[in-house]
Parts: sequence; C-alpha cells; structure tokens
Amino acid sequence: MARGWGKEEDFDDPQDGSERFRESPTRSSPYITPEGHARLKAEYDQLWSVRRPEVVRALMAAAAEGDRSENAEYQYRKKELREIDRRVRYLQRRIPALVVAERPTADLASVYFGAWVELVDEHDQRRCYRIVGPDETDAAQGRISIDSPLARALLKHRAGDVVEAQLPGGVSEFEILSVRYE
Repeated sequence: MARGWGKEEDFDDPQDGSERFRESPTRSSPYITPEGHARLKAEYDQLWSVRRPEVVRALMAAAAEGDRSENAEYQYRKKELREIDRRVRYLQRRIPALVVAERPTADLASVYFGAWVELVDEHDQRRCYRIVGPDETDAAQGRISIDSPLARALLKHRAGDVVEAQLPGGVSEFEILSVRYE
C-alpha cells in the first residue's frame, strides 16, 4: 500500500484497527506467573506455527480467485493475517521482557505478587482474587493485575487488615480474610 515517504510503522492507520500503541510492552509491570508465561509462549507457538500458515494458505487460495478488490474472502484473510502478525510482534517483544516470578516471597503472610487473597467488602460479599501480571488478568477467574487499583491497595497487607481502594465506582473498603500462595 503506497503511503508516501516514511516507513509503514511511522503511520497509524485507523482503518486496520491498530492497537500498536495500547499493546506497548513497556507500559505495564513485567511480572508474570510461570503458568501465565507458559500460556503466552504456547499462544505464540500456536499463532506462528499453526494459525498463521493456515491463514496464509487460505489467503493464497482467495487471491487465486481473481479480482481482489471485490473478493470478500481475500479481504477477510488479509485482515486476519494483519491481526495475527500484530499479536505475534507484540508477543515477540513482550515475552523476553517478562520477569517470571518462580517462587513466592519469604513473607507468606503478606500480600505480594502471586498471592490468592480472600476479601470481604462493606456489603459482606466475599471475593477471592489472585494478583497476577497484566498479561494474564481474567476477572471471571478472579485474576487481577498487579497494576490494578485494588491490587495496589492490597500489597504488603496481611489477613485481618482493612484496606481502602480507589475503584472506578468510588472508594471501597475491604477486609483481608486470608492470604495464601499455591
């Protein structure tokens, strides 16, 4: 695609849905659990050695059908390939920059990276969260990023402590019921 002078990565193309600037590997904590690291490496391997070759083959087949400007399959496969390549580039930069937290801290009674923390809020709702790296957060599974406001408020506290966290809905108060590392 002709864009004029400069390298392609010097431009932000809003049509391709680029998330290049949101996925910068330097904007978040470099820590990750061993399980999270293994998942990222498996994702990279699957994308690079399985998914990308499949899409390239499908793209070549769609290109062979003729007029590419009106070929929906060709356009779809090009977009899919761009998305895969974007994720692969991100993982290529992110994985080497990660610090794998192999073992928990010496103070197993306090909240640090990798801890499972059971909390109760001011409405007596119990919740259990694991403090993980930003690349492995999953709210549905109770995995919150160490960069999140709640995790930051919990760090270095112990069972029985009451902490306040500035959450998007306002300030909330939590009591730490237990801290464990598995």
